[in-house]
Amino acid sequence: MDWLRQIPIGQYVDGAAGWLRQLDPRLKLSWVLMFLLTPVLAGPIWRLALVLALVLITAVSGLPPRLWWRSLLLVVLLGCGIGLLAMLLPTGEPGASLNLRPTEEVPGLLLTSPSWELVRLGPLQLGSFQLGPLVVDRRSAELGLNSATLIVTVVHSVNLMLLSTPSEELMWALSWWLAPLAKLGVPVDRLSFQLLLALRFLPLVQEELQNLLRSLASRAVNLRRLGFKASFGLVLSVGERLLANILLRAEQGAEALMARGGTWLPAEAFRPEPSSQIGAQRLLNGLAAVGLVLVLVLRARYGAL
Repeated sequence: MDWLRQIPIGQYVDGAAGWLRQLDPRLKLSWVLMFLLTPVLAGPIWRLALVLALVLITAVSGLPPRLWWRSLLLVVLLGCGIGLLAMLLPTGEPGASLNLRPTEEVPGLLLTSPSWELVRLGPLQLGSFQLGPLVVDRRSAELGLNSATLIVTVVHSVNLMLLSTPSEELMWALSWWLAPLAKLGVPVDRLSFQLLLALRFLPLVQEELQNLLRSLASRAVNLRRLGFKASFGLVLSVGERLLANILLRAEQGAEALMARGGTWLPAEAFRPEPSSQIGAQRLLNGLAAVGLVLVLVLRARYGAL
């Protein structure tokens, strides 16, 4: 029942291996925003290129594979499943048929139209249940590809950043980017502190879910013997208990913060200390910045629909 602990999603793992840990958190945040925003209004080639680039960055990041291969496999399976559903399920009503004049009235007339259907499966007979026909047309194929690639890029890029970056450094990076808004009266320090609290709260949610699943396993609950109604009631009760425990943890955290006077350190206090190898770190940050600019140029030139 400790399989949740083996998939560190949204948690920082301490260590020194990997060049990705040495990268400036401001550049990491910029790269993640690139993975989040550039797929908008982009073509399928660009979306697939982002997925391949993200997998390549993960493979050469220098992080131990035990930290990311399970989460990457889970995200890829989730994206493929949702993509297949979006591809096979109907995406809209069929086009209306038009009453055309007979072709015999105009000699030499040749009507050509592109075929919108790519794959047709079925109808499939599963016992007494008939499934289909399942039709994959251009619109559904594009929707499935967009859904699958978007899930992989969004989830795995954020997870990769959280694995290799402490929460305090992300707080400082966000406050650094939002510093110009502070002159307009935007509470940048408060927003950064809320981000820090949210990142700290993710392991607590995972721990509560792990405890509830362990309690069900220790009681040898068999959902098949309970039946549908009792099983559904059990799932609802577990979800209610999970929500109650999370709210209790949040209340305890708020009380602890108020007991300390309700004050927090400014984001500048969490600025990462310079590495001992300053020259190598500057070279790494320079290459990352140049690569980011190059990717944005390629998106503007080749990534549009």
